[in-house]
Amino acid sequence: MARPIILGVVGDSATGKTTLSRGLVRMLGETNVTHVAADDYHRYDRRQRAEHAITPLHPDCNYIDIMERHFAELREGRAILKPVYGHKDGTFGPPVYTQPAQFTLIEGLLGYHTPKLRECYDVRVFLAPPEELRRVWKVQRDCSRRGYTTDQVLEELDRRESDSKLYIRPQQRWADIVVSFQPGGRGDQEHLDAEIVLRKGLVHPDLSEFVDAEKGLTLEESENEHKLFVPGDIDPARGAEIEEAVWARMHFASHLRSERLGEFTVGTELHRSESLAVVQVLVLYHLVTARAAVALGSDGTRADRDEPQPPPPAKESPGSEQEAPEQEPPEQEPPAA
Repeated sequence: MARPIILGVVGDSATGKTTLSRGLVRMLGETNVTHVAADDYHRYDRRQRAEHAITPLHPDCNYIDIMERHFAELREGRAILKPVYGHKDGTFGPPVYTQPAQFTLIEGLLGYHTPKLRECYDVRVFLAPPEELRRVWKVQRDCSRRGYTTDQVLEELDRRESDSKLYIRPQQRWADIVVSFQPGGRGDQEHLDAEIVLRKGLVHPDLSEFVDAEKGLTLEESENEHKLFVPGDIDPARGAEIEEAVWARMHFASHLRSERLGEFTVGTELHRSESLAVVQVLVLYHLVTARAAVALGSDGTRADRDEPQPPPPAKESPGSEQEAPEQEPPEQEPPAA
């Protein structure tokens, strides 16, 4: 039996990880997907975090070593005894026997923090909305679902900011796809713009034929990445053409076709976003092509394995032919100024 395909969805709290993931699970089928929340690997419960004055974004507040072992086991197709953390009351429950399905979705804060973690994934997605929008989403979610007041959420956001800069945001450098949903011209959730960065770690579908600068759909290309911008008010017919073009490149997965691309809920109301649908079908493309490659005996579709890049050649003195030694890249980027 082919090993599971592992998807990582990483980003700060309330960046839309669950919204993106739910749509993918619907398309792949719930029985075909094992979902793992990296938050389950917190070292301390909510009370203990307050006592230690530490946030859940800090690596020391998480069992990173156990995450590394468990995620590697899942990639190999072996079951794990997964811890359980409850967001409603901030306490731990009994562990759960967890078997990987055809696809395993790992969602959380620190999924790309170490090389061992990054090696586990076939596809790495990072969500990076503007901070102003993320704060709005976090207040809405934590007040409606987790029992916090607005003041408590805002205070917690301020406490977490330094750890977010140090540990969470720098992880986007390791992602294959970086998605930034942004407020669109209409100012509502159904019409968010999407800036989608597609990195060279994977071979992405060519969408250049759909570029239409007059209508806001743009594609910037560079040596290491492409940046696709999908306006939130894109014509639904145009969005459907893009989705159809991606589906045509994975005809072997036509059984997954769903009319529920781009759907999300706000409270109990169902909504649909064209830009979300485009993001979801791009991620789905990489999942099913990786699945096909593994079924044929390959290790997957990744073109990289985080190999260290050599530094620029050292300045040489006349007559010298010595080159600078290769060095490992730093684990973390310096925090933004």
